[in-house]
Amino acid sequence: MTKTPKILIVVLAAAFLTQCKTQESKIDFSAVTKSYFDGKNLLDPLNATQSGQNELNDQLQFEMTDSYRANQLAFFNKYEATLDSIDEKDLSTEEKNSYSIIKWEINIGKSLLKQSTNLMPIHQFWGTHLTMGQYAGGTSAQPFKTEKDYTNFLKRMDLYSVWIDSAMVYMKKGIDKGIVLPKALTEKVIPQFAEMETPNIEDNLFYSAIKIMPDSFSEETKKELMAKYKAEINDKLIPQYKKMTAFLKDEYLPASRTTSGIGSLPSGKDLYAVYVKQWTTTDMNPEEIHELGLSEVARIKAEMEKVKNEVGFKGTLLEFFEYVRNKPELKSFKTPEEVIANFEKIYTVIKPNVDKLFSLQPKTKFEIRRTEAFRENTASAEYNQGAADGSRPGVFYVPIPDVKEYNGYADEDLFLHEAIPGHHFQISLQQENSSLPDFRKYNWFGAYGEGWALYTESLGKELGLYKDSYAYFGMLGNEIHRAVRLVVDTGIHSKGWTREQAIKYSLENEAESEAGITTEIERYMAIPGQALSYKIGQLKIIELRKRAQDKMGKNFDIKKFHEKVLESGVMPLALLEKKIDDWIAEK
Repeated sequence: MTKTPKILIVVLAAAFLTQCKTQESKIDFSAVTKSYFDGKNLLDPLNATQSGQNELNDQLQFEMTDSYRANQLAFFNKYEATLDSIDEKDLSTEEKNSYSIIKWEINIGKSLLKQSTNLMPIHQFWGTHLTMGQYAGGTSAQPFKTEKDYTNFLKRMDLYSVWIDSAMVYMKKGIDKGIVLPKALTEKVIPQFAEMETPNIEDNLFYSAIKIMPDSFSEETKKELMAKYKAEINDKLIPQYKKMTAFLKDEYLPASRTTSGIGSLPSGKDLYAVYVKQWTTTDMNPEEIHELGLSEVARIKAEMEKVKNEVGFKGTLLEFFEYVRNKPELKSFKTPEEVIANFEKIYTVIKPNVDKLFSLQPKTKFEIRRTEAFRENTASAEYNQGAADGSRPGVFYVPIPDVKEYNGYADEDLFLHEAIPGHHFQISLQQENSSLPDFRKYNWFGAYGEGWALYTESLGKELGLYKDSYAYFGMLGNEIHRAVRLVVDTGIHSKGWTREQAIKYSLENEAESEAGITTEIERYMAIPGQALSYKIGQLKIIELRKRAQDKMGKNFDIKKFHEKVLESGVMPLALLEKKIDDWIAEK
């Protein structure tokens, strides 16, 4: 097992204090932010790899262990003390933002450490076991260009086989304390492990990188790596996958809970309150968010009624949802390649119009890919950021588990959100901004990041899209989907709703398929509060744009507004609001 040993924390702290002192005996704040970023990477090497920080590509965090959580607490306490020793008046505007962001992260981190989140270390939506599978595929963030790259991942695989044991140890503790996954989620996790037990080693996902070894490798090197990977997979990983599968089926599934929300767990209400704060970056409570969701659902449904009437549909809105879900013309794709080609066509349409709204645009390249087969059945469409140095493009992943059932009515809207000008613009510009400290270049706040992406969906008509009524309905469908999330996430985790109640409410208020809605509801069950970030962030950005337009009148410049929102990267919404208010005041 690998972990950040306490002696390393002490050594880092000593080096940090020496580095931070200037000749005037003041804290060098750039040294603080650098040390903070290094410490975050040590605690989360998988994320460091995703961010293109490749020094830790052979490491793996054991995030569920008591020793790891002790190291986290030591990290938070160290930087809390450091911030207390700094006079904010000595900092520049951007440094003050960094100060506030670090302080915010420390407060949330310490709040989460008070909860037993480590007793449920796996679920079906994201986490170490899924990230390791994605990296193993050879086309994600884990590099496979040199012999060292291959030995790095070999070490990471070895640690991962031990990680599986640690996960089981803490899941057993969870069983003893009644802190376990809902049965529906355990049932989704089982095949994620069972499918890795391949009879043929060469068919195993963790063998994928061996199939793409560079031609520059000598035959001797290739044979050596091939043998080492086969041995690691056969002797360690597959036995561990079998062990976890048996544990999940025989022990964990029978002990899994029948309730859907974390509110039913010991201290679950308190934990949900922390998640709400973490994901929205606001002080809103679950009841406020629930009511906001109901209000937004009603507003968007009224707009949907207009589209229904426009296309001449005579039934109810609920019947129109069913009609849209099953309309053959909207499910016309015959191959997955046709789905990808349609997204490429959308990209071509918006390219000439992007310059009208954005003066600040990223240099990072961009690709559209089908989601990898091993996670396609449970994945949502998503964006994975590229590397700031240009070595890896940003990738928009599209799951197409059954092309005959793939309905493309919302694809224009989906592209804006996940790709351009949504996540690809926001994340790439953040990473490319040389004036930001590294910890902010590679940071994430859901309310800002997802709020921005949802806001960009409203720019479709200005970008040359939504000319078809069904495509516009797709935009409304995705917006109401995010409004429904406010209702069902708080319903599940704060009001005691069942999985089935949440599915029923969603089916009655949006046009997604039952299979799609079921996957979504189970996602909210797995990551409480995350689904709240989209609408809360979008509404704040819309509010700030309207405020700027009202106060600046004819001097309002949409390009400048977008630049101001994007230029400093993700931050809690209160900080973004202050930034825009300061800009308005300057003008």
